[in-house]
Amino acid sequence: MKTKSCSKARKIAEAYLTAKETVVSSGYGPEIDWQDTRQLTSLSENEFLQESAWVILCAGMRETVVRQIFKKISSTFMYWKDANSITESAGLCESKALAVFNHQRKISAILSVCKKVSELGFERIQHLIHSQGVDFLKTFDFIGPVTCYHLAKNIGLDVVKPDRHLVRIAKATRFPNPHDLCSLIAEITGDRVSVVDLVLWRYATLNAKYVAFFCI
Repeated sequence: MKTKSCSKARKIAEAYLTAKETVVSSGYGPEIDWQDTRQLTSLSENEFLQESAWVILCAGMRETVVRQIFKKISSTFMYWKDANSITESAGLCESKALAVFNHQRKISAILSVCKKVSELGFERIQHLIHSQGVDFLKTFDFIGPVTCYHLAKNIGLDVVKPDRHLVRIAKATRFPNPHDLCSLIAEITGDRVSVVDLVLWRYATLNAKYVAFFCI
């Protein structure tokens, strides 16, 4: 039984490495490198505001759609200069942002993140993320039980986002959840758990038959 488990683990890791080669050869190597270098200790206020806005906008939407508008959205929020400046000009930022992307709840959620950072101070925010992890991130508007992991990954926490693609891969490989799957692959390959997550997700967007690929 132990030999069979080792064989399964090895095959899953080999499939992952093949998928990673595909992702890199498709031009997403820099994306993997970016994820690998994410560290909460070096996170800036500007980066936190930007990543929070990105995750809020991506909720329920295709990443490609958000990518098309994000530069314009960033300009309406002063390119995430700092939370105080954005909060002081909240009305103007809101009206400009809605002209680019007419989704009141998401734009309001972005402003509420800026307001919270402005009120607590970024050092306090960083401390709370470090001590409470995704539980604290879920206190932000529009950051839910799944998107909190997306934001956590983007700001440097080594976690797995249980999105639909990873849930399907975990089920196909007979793992109880994406975290256990990614943790095994990380242990064998030496990649960070968050990097494994990214590779699996990106591969799923590139190969419509991704579930069958990992079904061993």
